[in-house]
Amino acid sequence: MSRTVVSTDNAPKPPANIPLSQGIRKGGLLQVSGQTAVNPETGKLVEGGVAEQTEQALRNVIAILQADGASLDDVVMLRVYLTDTAHFQEMNDTYARVVGEPFPARTTVYVGLPEGLLVEIDALAVRD
Repeated sequence: MSRTVVSTDNAPKPPANIPLSQGIRKGGLLQVSGQTAVNPETGKLVEGGVAEQTEQALRNVIAILQADGASLDDVVMLRVYLTDTAHFQEMNDTYARVVGEPFPARTTVYVGLPEGLLVEIDALAVRD
């Protein structure tokens, strides 16, 4: 079974110097690479705080899922990477609103991200 690259113009393209795909499907599994709050239309980080960045990162994840015919209903795991523990509740509120129930499994970890980035989110979807 081979791997298939999933790509869309509706999510930011990876920088040329970073060797990754927006998503990879193998069989019924689709892994979406970590998405940040870059607006694919402008190529710039969205303005605002962690709520705005969380919403844009999730929009980017959703766009990649849709490029392979998937949706949030197919997601079994979302991983959220935050730069500051103080942002947890605001991220969580936005996440709950955008993702909706039933919620996928989730892990939230605190990491260092490039300057200006407050959140990054990746997803694992399973397709029938």
